[in-house]
Amino acid sequence: MSLETAIRNRDGAAFVPYIMAGDGGLDQLIPTIERLEAMGATAIELGIPFSDPVADGPIIEAAGMRALAAGVTLSSVLDCLIEGTERFSVPIVLMTYLNPVFRFGIQPFFDRAAACGVSGVIIPDLPFEESLELFAGIERNGVAVVPLVTLTSNKQRIDTILSQAEGFVYAVTLKGTTGKVDAFPDELLAHLRSLTERSPVPVLAGFGVHREDQVQALGEVCDGVVVGSFIVEALHAGREQDVAELIASARRVKS
Repeated sequence: MSLETAIRNRDGAAFVPYIMAGDGGLDQLIPTIERLEAMGATAIELGIPFSDPVADGPIIEAAGMRALAAGVTLSSVLDCLIEGTERFSVPIVLMTYLNPVFRFGIQPFFDRAAACGVSGVIIPDLPFEESLELFAGIERNGVAVVPLVTLTSNKQRIDTILSQAEGFVYAVTLKGTTGKVDAFPDELLAHLRSLTERSPVPVLAGFGVHREDQVQALGEVCDGVVVGSFIVEALHAGREQDVAELIASARRVKS
């Protein structure tokens, strides 16, 4: 099942948990994916640890540092996925910075990602326009390059991104790094509703989401949510029931 199809076929709002590959040990990666799939995750965003994570807030950055200290690399994560791909069917979206992809090799990266069953990739430090140039002539083997739309993107740029978007559009809800916020303003909800109405692919909102009422509010105006810091923190603390309850809340959204 493609990434876009999985999101469109969800019950309620889509829910994509973010986890840091190798946080807690790479041997726990596949079991964690299996548990999140059983909880009802629509897809899973899998972070690749990097030494200069410019989009990450303190919780995810700390998780990445733990994974790096354990020797986790892009290559070792892909090796782990290809060994465990028969154990789950939920779509996997890699979140990696550009440098690890460069070092791996762009074409070899997409070849290997596709062989591992990866459905999409998010590269937050790669501008959309530059991605078109960088990946020109690259065979991506069905791996979607998921674009980000920020609150500072102007209408013309958003229209350009939407015209060529694939997989889903990641709508960033904050002007800053990942983390938690108390509330989302009405202006943001109106922005997400407009974006979703104009987009040919699903729109998922991410950054700051950590409560059921926020999942409800965002899920009513776009196709679903991506939740990172809350998931990473809860899994690190052994609070899997909290994760299960937040995922379950997305299925109760009447969009």
